[in-house]
Amino acid sequence: QVQLVESGGGLVQPGGSLRLSCAASGSIFSINDMGWYRQVPGKQRELVAVVTSSGSTDYADSVKGRFTISRDNAKNTVYLQMNTLKSEDTAVYYCNMQIVRRGLVVYWGQGTQVTVSS
Repeated sequence: QVQLVESGGGLVQPGGSLRLSCAASGSIFSINDMGWYRQVPGKQRELVAVVTSSGSTDYADSVKGRFTISRDNAKNTVYLQMNTLKSEDTAVYYCNMQIVRRGLVVYWGQGTQVTVSS
């Protein structure tokens, strides 16, 4: 079985920073794309950032220049460095990984709350 465990969420003031982490454990052959999504009540889950196995990255327009996604393949971990946070970044953040086992399976983390408020 594979588990994704997130950490790093919390309460931060506008303009502040947070770093999210998501580590995968279990029977893993390799991991393709790793990403972060977020969701607020009443809205669809949206893509925040993604990093491919080759290291290419892509970001939602709303976070470009403020957020940085990175990965550590040796630790099966993806990170999201969030700077200059705004109130509209408040959401539950979920990590997502395309994990190769017998086939390709998409796994989700449990979600971590990020609240940006003064």
